[in-house]
Amino acid sequence: MKFDLDKMKVTQIYTGCLAQGAYYISSNGEAAIIDPLREVSPYIDQAKQDGVKIKYIFETHFHADFVSGHVTLSELTGAPIIYGPKADPSFEARIAEDGEIFELGGVKIKVLHTPGHTMESSCFLLFDEQGKPHSIFTGDTLFLGDVGRPDLAQKGADLTIEDLAGFAFDSLRNKIMPLPDHLLVYPAHGAGSACGKNMMKETVDTLGNQKKMNYALRADMTKEEFVKEVTEGLEAPPAYFPLNVKLNKEGYENVEKVLKQGLTPLTPDQFELIANERSALILDVRSPGAFAESHIPNSVFIGLDGSFAPWVGELVVDVKQPILLVCPEGRAEECITRLSRVGFDNTIGYLEGGVGAWMEAEKEVDRVRSISATAFEQEITEASKIFDVRKPSEYASEHLQNAENTPLNVLNNHLSSFSKNGASYLHCAGGYRSMIAASILKLRGFHNLINVEGGFKAIKETKLATTDFVCPTTL
Repeated sequence: MKFDLDKMKVTQIYTGCLAQGAYYISSNGEAAIIDPLREVSPYIDQAKQDGVKIKYIFETHFHADFVSGHVTLSELTGAPIIYGPKADPSFEARIAEDGEIFELGGVKIKVLHTPGHTMESSCFLLFDEQGKPHSIFTGDTLFLGDVGRPDLAQKGADLTIEDLAGFAFDSLRNKIMPLPDHLLVYPAHGAGSACGKNMMKETVDTLGNQKKMNYALRADMTKEEFVKEVTEGLEAPPAYFPLNVKLNKEGYENVEKVLKQGLTPLTPDQFELIANERSALILDVRSPGAFAESHIPNSVFIGLDGSFAPWVGELVVDVKQPILLVCPEGRAEECITRLSRVGFDNTIGYLEGGVGAWMEAEKEVDRVRSISATAFEQEITEASKIFDVRKPSEYASEHLQNAENTPLNVLNNHLSSFSKNGASYLHCAGGYRSMIAASILKLRGFHNLINVEGGFKAIKETKLATTDFVCPTTL
C-alpha cells in the first residue's frame, strides 16, 4: 500500500504469516526503514531501485514476536539504528530523546516516547514536505482496534502488568489522542498477532476513526477502567517471545549464513543418518492432507501455508535443536527464512525429492487417518473420545458437548487424557491445528488418532450442529 505526496513515499510492507507491518519512507534521495524484518534485501533493493540512500533504521521497541532486521541492515548500509528513550541494546545504537526530530530529505520524523507495551516503546510522527503531520507509526503502542498488551516487557521487580497498562493509558492520552484526526495510523501488527487481543483486519486507518471505534481510546474512560479492560482476558504469550526479545536486544547472525547452512539437499540415506546422529527434529511443512497420506515416522507437521513460524515458535521448545525439513519442491528457502524470523536458525538440510524420494528408497512411512465431517458424524458414539484443540475462547464460544478442550499450545499438559488403546478424534477450526496435534501425539506414542477434515467449520454443516452443538447421542 503506497501513499505519495510530492516527493515523499510511504510504503507498508506487510507480512501476513506474522501479521507484521514494516515501513519504507523516502524523500529527496533519502530513506528510512521502520521495524524491518530479518531478511533485509527487499529494503536494500527498493532503495537501489528508487536511487535513494537508507539514512535511518527506526525501531519502535524490542519486538517479541519476530527477529527484526535492524542489526544486519545497519551493518550493510551504515545507517544508524534509532530507538526511543529507555532502550538498552547491546549493540551500537542511537537512543533518541522524547520529541527529538530527524530530518529525512524534505520531511521530518519526530520521536514520541510512549511507554506501556514496553518501557522503551516509541512512536514516530511523520511530517510531510509542507511541515504538516501526515502519519504516525505506532509500533505496538496503538493497533487498529486495540492496544499492545502490557505483559511482554522485561519488567523490573518494581513494575507490574497493571503499572505498564497505566503507562500505556498516559501515553495514549498525552501523546497520541491530542494529534489531528486526519493522521494515518500505521501499526506494527494486525489481526492474527499475539501482541494484542482485538485487532482489526485492516492495516491502516485514520486516527480520527480509531478515536471513534477503538475501545482503548474512549474519551470518557478512566485509567482504572483502561487497566482493567487491557489486562483482562490475556492468554499466555507464546513461549518463544523472550528469545526474540533477547535476539533483538543483543544481536544475531546474518540470515544469509542461516540460509547457506539450511539449503543443503540430502538424499534419503543422508537424511536418515543425520536425523539419527544429531537427534534432529524432522519438520514436515507440506499440507495436512499430504502429511496424513504419508510421512516420515516421528516427524512433526507444521504446514507452511498457515501460521507456520508462530506455531514453530510456540511448540518447538529447543530453539537450538537441529532441524531437517520435508517441504514442497522449491520452498526450502522460504521455509528457512520464515523459521529465522522467529529465531530458529539451526536448519541443517532438507530432503531432496521429498517423501516421494523417501518412498522410492523403500524407507518406512507413517500415516494419519483423516475423515470427513460427514464420516465423523456417522462414526461417533456417546463413548467416543473427541478432542477439540482450539483455543479456550473458541471452545467457549461453541463446541461439541462431549468434546474435551485440549488446546494445541498446551497439548503436552493434556497427554493423560489420551489413550494408547482406544481411538481419539481430533478437530480444530479448519484442520490445520488438528493435524499438528496428531503429529505431536504420534511422536508421544499415541497412534490410534483420527483427524476430522475441515474441523469445526465442516462439523457445523452436519446434523451435529444443533442449537447447543451437542452430539446426537446425548440428546
